[in-house]
Amino acid sequence: MTVTTEVEDLLREHAPQVLSTLVRLHGGFDTCEDAVQEALLAAAVQWPEEGLPANPRGWLTTVASRRWTELWRNDAARRRRERAVAALTGPEPGPVSAVDDTLTLLMLCCHPALTRASQVALTLRAVGGLSTAEIARAFLVPESTVAQRISRAKQRIRASGIEFRMPAPQERPARVAAVMEVLYLIFNEGYTASSGPALNRIELTAEAIRLTRQLHEHLPDDPEVTGLLALMLLTDARRPARTASDGALIPLAEQDRSRWDGRAIAEGVALITRTLASAPVGPYQVQAAIAAVHDEAARAEETDWPQILGLYNLLRRIAPGPMVALNRIVAVAMVDGPRAALAELAAAEADPVLAGNHRVHVVRAHLLDLLGDRDEARRYYLLAARSTLSVPEQRFLRLRATQRS
Repeated sequence: MTVTTEVEDLLREHAPQVLSTLVRLHGGFDTCEDAVQEALLAAAVQWPEEGLPANPRGWLTTVASRRWTELWRNDAARRRRERAVAALTGPEPGPVSAVDDTLTLLMLCCHPALTRASQVALTLRAVGGLSTAEIARAFLVPESTVAQRISRAKQRIRASGIEFRMPAPQERPARVAAVMEVLYLIFNEGYTASSGPALNRIELTAEAIRLTRQLHEHLPDDPEVTGLLALMLLTDARRPARTASDGALIPLAEQDRSRWDGRAIAEGVALITRTLASAPVGPYQVQAAIAAVHDEAARAEETDWPQILGLYNLLRRIAPGPMVALNRIVAVAMVDGPRAALAELAAAEADPVLAGNHRVHVVRAHLLDLLGDRDEARRYYLLAARSTLSVPEQRFLRLRATQRS
């Protein structure tokens, strides 16, 4: 590992802990975040030249605290609050509290007072350690847009008087659910990018898995957190086989399964097996179980489609939604045949959420393909290609259409 890579890994590892410490000690999320960013910048410049400090987290905390003091002293509004003199003095190098407030920081970033876009941006910046530019590149939006989202989020936290503390016990389930939803959104955008030239954005999937691991470390007995981590691992395990050398998309049934990540599959299967045997079933657990059935099939022909359909039936009962309906219809086709699936698709597409969604056209084209109606399949593959912003998906769908000419 190069020094630069080691420095980057250390900064990403310690940034959320240092930020959590400053917010817990001083309050004022935006000022603390600015102070931590300056400490990270100083480390990125000094450490590669001068060597790593014996206590990287302590070094960052000290530098960030001193910078916070400077910012505090220059802030007239904060001066009027007249904090105690001790709070104005940055801690000297020495032992750093072992308290890890990462979970509290995650809860703050996913506060219900913030919009979903702001929650995602703030989570990736404050907890994930990604720069504004990195977040912008990942979501293919201007850097100024991400900066505005983060700025508005900080302003909302300050204006709302949101405190850096764990939510009350009665609020925690909803807040944890919001955290999981944000992490799942980040993962999905990374695994199948909604637009742009690449199918995957590995920086997002890797960050989502890393943050979900942290969440699981803090909440090891939460079955849905365990299910979410298992789902991400079991899904991401297929990533090496999802694209050809030229970046072309390879569908699940045609992937070289020897390229799947066996270690990730083993970990994901162990997680979901353990939690399903000991806890009430939730949506993330069911999705992870479906992913496990796919991953455990050595060949596509060996996939246990009746079991998958049964799991989708369960998922439809506990967490109904348009994407669940579409995925279930594919399972129906594999168990009951494409005609039965087409009949269900006609009912499902009445949902306004699916209006114009390219995935409806993809499913219909697939079902028509199974029926042998090549002309209609070709028409819907082309329609789907025109409806998606993902370049790899466009190429794949046009190729499928050409093959049916």
